[in-house]
Amino acid sequence: MAQADAQTIWRRPLLIGVARHTVLIAMSALFMLPFYWMVISAFKTNGQILSTTIQWWPNPIRWDNFPKVLTHPGFPFFRMLLNSVFYSAAVTVGTVLSSAAVGYGFARMRFPGRNVLFGATLSTLMIPGLILFIPTYVLFKALGLIGTWAPLIAPQFLGSAFFIFLMRQFFRTVPGELADAARVDGAGEFRIFWQIMLPLVKPALAVVAVFTWLATWNDFFGPLVYLSDPNMYPLSMGLFAFQSQRSTEWALLMGASVLVTLPLIVLFSFTQRYFLRGISLTGLQG
Repeated sequence: MAQADAQTIWRRPLLIGVARHTVLIAMSALFMLPFYWMVISAFKTNGQILSTTIQWWPNPIRWDNFPKVLTHPGFPFFRMLLNSVFYSAAVTVGTVLSSAAVGYGFARMRFPGRNVLFGATLSTLMIPGLILFIPTYVLFKALGLIGTWAPLIAPQFLGSAFFIFLMRQFFRTVPGELADAARVDGAGEFRIFWQIMLPLVKPALAVVAVFTWLATWNDFFGPLVYLSDPNMYPLSMGLFAFQSQRSTEWALLMGASVLVTLPLIVLFSFTQRYFLRGISLTGLQG
């Protein structure tokens, strides 16, 4: 009897673990299904995609879809790729540096009205972005900057309320004795922030950078409003223009979508270690 009870106690966690992993694998497969369908559709013909019989694997495989996309005059992939990299990199650098600097100030520097300013900063999260769009557009139009990168990049150097909150909470976990020891050695506040604090919060910086890069890479509304020159279009705008030109050629459209998504996969594969560590330390997974 005791042996049977021991086996039951031993098997119960095993069965719970198997059931939990089965559910997770099933949910992962469900979420990966649209991505899988996009990839295999990039190797199909239009007839295979529009067929009433679902084909889970292309037969024959159309490898020439990608060269057609890359050489199509209506979809200058490499030029738009450079535009997207420039746009995403500039916004990411501005957001990371400004959010880290403001977050450090709220976490470590004492000044009158600090809590009031921090509360006002967080209150901006409740303001819908569309409400700020019209005054922002009027401002940049008065400055003569419509049609340039400035309206898309410059505001990001003023920080993001959510990322400021994230960086503040992370800076508060760093022992204050490190900054005190640096002050004793004669280090100024900027040097403490740049040489001591920033290297200690790399996981949080990675979270901010990855989230910002993903949002900027997929941004469509901003470039649609502020950019008028097709030579400045990022990939998100280029994909929309390609869709309007090739509305019936779904195979080429899926191939272009794969090419737009591929850089994000490469980016995450190289940064996932820091990103996941930052997620676990900041508690965003909950």
